[in-house]
Amino acid sequence: MAPETSVVVVDNASEDGTLNQISNARSIAKSSIIANSTNRGFAAAVNQGAQTMKQSAGDSDFLLLLNPDTILLTSLDTLVAASKQHGIAGGKLVDENKRPQEGFTIRRLPTAASLIFEVLGVNRLWPSNPVNQRYRYLDRDLEQAGPAEQPAGAFLMVRGDVWRRLGGLDEQFAPLWFEDVDLCRRAADADFTVQYAPQAMAQHAGGHSVRKIPAGRRAFHWYASLLKYSRKHLRPLELKGVCLAVMLGSVPRMSAAAIQERTLGPITDYMRILANATRTLFTGTPSESDGRIS
Repeated sequence: MAPETSVVVVDNASEDGTLNQISNARSIAKSSIIANSTNRGFAAAVNQGAQTMKQSAGDSDFLLLLNPDTILLTSLDTLVAASKQHGIAGGKLVDENKRPQEGFTIRRLPTAASLIFEVLGVNRLWPSNPVNQRYRYLDRDLEQAGPAEQPAGAFLMVRGDVWRRLGGLDEQFAPLWFEDVDLCRRAADADFTVQYAPQAMAQHAGGHSVRKIPAGRRAFHWYASLLKYSRKHLRPLELKGVCLAVMLGSVPRMSAAAIQERTLGPITDYMRILANATRTLFTGTPSESDGRIS
C-alpha cells in the first residue's frame, strides 16, 4: 500500500495564471493551495507550506521541495529510501534534452576560497580551476549515487524529523539564494548526512523566479545572501576575505553591466552592493534585505 501523500502548493503572488492552472491539484488527496498576496520569498513560502502540511496531516515522514520550473520524470521511491536512511536526499536535475545539469545538481558546501573565486569571476573565466572543480563536483559522475554535501533545493527531500530538528529554512535568505545551502550546512553540523540519488530525476528549466527580479536587485540579493551565509558559517578572517573579494569583484561587474545596458543604473545597484560588503567587513553584519523582488 502506497504511503499517504499530502500536496501543498504555495503560490507566491504569481501573475501568470498559475492558480488557475493548478486547480486540478485539489483532486489529489489532502491537497492544499496557498495563495499569497505578496511574494514572501522561497524560504518563507517553503516554511509556510510545511507548517500547513503539519496542521492538516500531522508531522510528515518526508518533505519534498520542488521548484515550479521542474517536471518529475520518475517516481520518488529512491529519493524516499535515501532520505529515510540518510536524512536529506537530492535527485538528479536534467535539462530538456535529459542531460544532467552539471555544476548545479549537486555541489560541495562553499568554502571561503570557492566564494572568493566566485565573486571575483575566476570560476567563470577559468571553470576548470581546482577550486571550482571541487566546489561544483565537476570531478564526479552524476550517474552514481552517493554522499553529496549540497543537492540543489529545486529537488530536495528532507526526512520529517530532520526538518523539525533544523527548524526548516532560514528566512533571512530572502527572497532567495543560499537558503538550501544553509540547510545542508546546518544538517552536516547536526551530524545528519546528505545523499545524492540520481535514479530520481526531474527536468529543470532554471531561472523561473530569478527572471522576475530586476537585474540590479537580483545582483544585490545574491550578494546579500552570500554575505549572510559567509557571516553565519565562515570564520571571521574568512568573512573579511569574502567581503574584500566582493568589493574588488563588484567594480568590473559594475562597469560591464553599465556598458552592456548602456545606462548608469548598474552603478547605483553596485554601489549598494559595495556599501553592504563594506559594512559587513567592518561590523560583521550584512544589511538586512527587505526581500522585495521589484
